[in-house]
Amino acid sequence: MLKKMIPALEWITNYKKSDLSGDMTAGLIVAIMLIPQGMAYAMLAGLPPVIGLYASTVPLIIYALFGTSRQLAVGPVAMVSLLVLTGVSTIAEPGTDEYLSLVLLLMLMIGLIQFLMGVLRLGFLVNFLSHAVISGFTSAAAIMIGLSQLKHLLGVNLEADKDVFKIVLESMSRVTEIQPIAFSIGVVSILLLIVLKKYVPKVPGPLVVVGLSILTVYVLQLQQAGVKIVGDVPKGLPSLSLPLFSIESVVALLPIALTISFIGFMESIAMAKAIAAKEKYKVAPNKELVGLGLANIGGSFFSGYPVTGGFSRSAVNYQAGARTPLASMITAVLILFTLLFFTGLFYYLPNAVLAAIIMVAVYSLIDLKEARHLFKIRSIDGWTWVITFIATLTIGIEQGILIGVAFSLLVFIGRSAYPHVAELGYVKEKNVFRNIHRYPEAQIDPEVMIFRIDASLYFANMNFLEDTLCKRVVEKPHVKWVLLDFSGVNSIDAVAIHSLEEIMESCGKGDIHFLFAGVKGPVMDVLKKAGWETKYGNKLEHASIEQALTAIGK
Repeated sequence: MLKKMIPALEWITNYKKSDLSGDMTAGLIVAIMLIPQGMAYAMLAGLPPVIGLYASTVPLIIYALFGTSRQLAVGPVAMVSLLVLTGVSTIAEPGTDEYLSLVLLLMLMIGLIQFLMGVLRLGFLVNFLSHAVISGFTSAAAIMIGLSQLKHLLGVNLEADKDVFKIVLESMSRVTEIQPIAFSIGVVSILLLIVLKKYVPKVPGPLVVVGLSILTVYVLQLQQAGVKIVGDVPKGLPSLSLPLFSIESVVALLPIALTISFIGFMESIAMAKAIAAKEKYKVAPNKELVGLGLANIGGSFFSGYPVTGGFSRSAVNYQAGARTPLASMITAVLILFTLLFFTGLFYYLPNAVLAAIIMVAVYSLIDLKEARHLFKIRSIDGWTWVITFIATLTIGIEQGILIGVAFSLLVFIGRSAYPHVAELGYVKEKNVFRNIHRYPEAQIDPEVMIFRIDASLYFANMNFLEDTLCKRVVEKPHVKWVLLDFSGVNSIDAVAIHSLEEIMESCGKGDIHFLFAGVKGPVMDVLKKAGWETKYGNKLEHASIEQALTAIGK
């Protein structure tokens, strides 16, 4: 029982010494990667860089104890950081004490939402976020994240900070104000990160760039030439913090808390499942929600900000040899040591370098190939991507994903309201019944019309079925039997049953008899409750089309 509540007890009690070297290596590599990333993402969220390090300690340890993925690397990520800035900056000014306290409250709210979703087994709700919506949203948000860092890259205090078009226009209009040294450092950092990632992927690019830039600024004292640096990074462990609770703040933060809860979990579970499939073990979505929820709840009491499982760090963690969650614990311990002894090393770190790290990290999230792929397979999914992308980019983060979800649900409702139906004929060469439009050679009995319905039946699609069916009956005056193939009907509601009765009366007009074939058990149970066994018992008992045709002498 205790092992079910705390998954870590399973791997701790069965830990193998052979896994230790891989866990230690992965823990060290991810820590080296996470230190500059955590600081950069905190800056993206409108927070002091040290908050990113705080968020990379306690939450990692808690997730390692309660999560079910062995290799997922939890911590600050770019997408969540942007969402934090977007949601909290509308209530308080970034950099203020009020802003920080609201971020802590937001982290607590996200943790509670995810924890409750896990306990109540509501993980299935994320299925309503289609892949097209997530991809379009992520691509637009990645562009917004990249452009939000222009002010640090250019060394110019841009007034526009959220509207991407205003950011681009203001940057162009103020090109003469660019701080040339900061801009050069940023551009060189971007190029170096790209080259190292492509040609020497085992070398931790962000750490190399951070080290070289700190050394350059320190030796040349570039901060005196106008290069903005991180400055003092507080030394010591994250202090105990209490999120300031108020009803007004909770109500104001609830929309962004829900958004981050869903988006963060989607990003996390996607990566966790991908690695688990390769390693042939299973992750439990609801337990993952509990693990992430507790990580965020714990982090809110230790000066952190919202965390989730990251794509790139998880991939690095896995490739570096992580075998168990001990790797994440090692990462957290190394970052705690950094906070205790090495924060002074980051004093001369240029803001332009942190901006470069963010820009390179989010570039891979812009997925135009996926849009082309969706259009190639099914155009409506491609349009879902485009609408979500444009809405997010032009209207806003929260509104964009809501519009994307609403559009995808409308597409789903529209598709279910106009289900696929097919008139069948007998294909002698294959000894099967197939759609006559796909198999023109299929044989048709003029007295029998076989109609297959490939969808569950409910109130919204019965008008379409009635119109389609009755129209075909009118076009075929010699029809005496209508055989409905229900092999593709998985469920039916009370309104659909009543509508079917009306269809048999109106379309048949007494001269045409209806038969049903391949009715599945759950559908049959509902039909029996509606009294069909008494009304139409002999019409429902046919297990296949062949049996029904034999029953009427065909």
